[in-house]
Amino acid sequence: MKRREEKKRDFLQKVLYRLIMMLGVLVRNIGRNRSTAIAHLLGDVLYHILKTRRTLVTGNLALTFPAKSSEEINAIAVQVYRNQAENIIEMLRLPMIKTAADAAKLLDIDPAAFLAKTIGQKKGGIFVSAHFGNWELLGLCAGFLVTPLTIVVKRLQNPQIDQQINAWRTMHGNRIVYDSQALREGLRTLRNGGIMVMLGDQSDPGGSFFTEFLGRRTSVFLGPAWLALKAGGPIFAGICRSTGDGRYKVDYEEIAMSDLGTTKADAEELAYRYTKVLERFIYRYPEEWFWLHNRWKRMEP
Repeated sequence: MKRREEKKRDFLQKVLYRLIMMLGVLVRNIGRNRSTAIAHLLGDVLYHILKTRRTLVTGNLALTFPAKSSEEINAIAVQVYRNQAENIIEMLRLPMIKTAADAAKLLDIDPAAFLAKTIGQKKGGIFVSAHFGNWELLGLCAGFLVTPLTIVVKRLQNPQIDQQINAWRTMHGNRIVYDSQALREGLRTLRNGGIMVMLGDQSDPGGSFFTEFLGRRTSVFLGPAWLALKAGGPIFAGICRSTGDGRYKVDYEEIAMSDLGTTKADAEELAYRYTKVLERFIYRYPEEWFWLHNRWKRMEP
């Protein structure tokens, strides 16, 4: 019975992979306006017809924005689904980004402040972002426009999709590290002057640090904080948001840490600081965040 279930799972994973690859061929052979229209249609189907995680999304939005009416919450939710579908379509178009000029057409980023504190001083650094806007496009384009990056990722359940996405992520010089190796490889990268990119809006399955995030206490991942304090490099928090015209803009700021040491309490304080920065962006642009994830499944005991 177990062997039969594994065969069924493998078959479905292969079918899904091939369907996604076929969709990729389609969207790479039509204009961006048409591919965006496909994304919005897909988002509307997921929200209005399939209702995929709709109760979770609207419930979390309502708890985060209690002053908003149900009509306002639903309007944000519709845009959330459209944006996430657009992220998928844009990810399938990543192979079309072949030069720095291609990247510059899609991403608006001013790296001066970041470079001044990192490469300009021959030091490594950490950029903490979130499942916000188009984080996959951010990694690829920033690798072109700023410097090659080491990106911490989570292994996907579908091995073929995981392998393909990683191939796109690394096709122009970036490097990926799975989250299980993040601390060891991260320290090595930072001490060698490299740049780490990590998503800091996820909960920590084995963590013991809980703090307020969007109005509710939940676990917060300490990885970026530990790395920054141990390696002594600067840490920046920022996001990649849509500007509404097919382009994306990066907003970021440095997180103060000169007053911190290397204890667990210091790491918790630093994590609190960058979490508040990410939180501020989510409050300002709620339609850009990945509300389909059950972020508050690990509440404080």
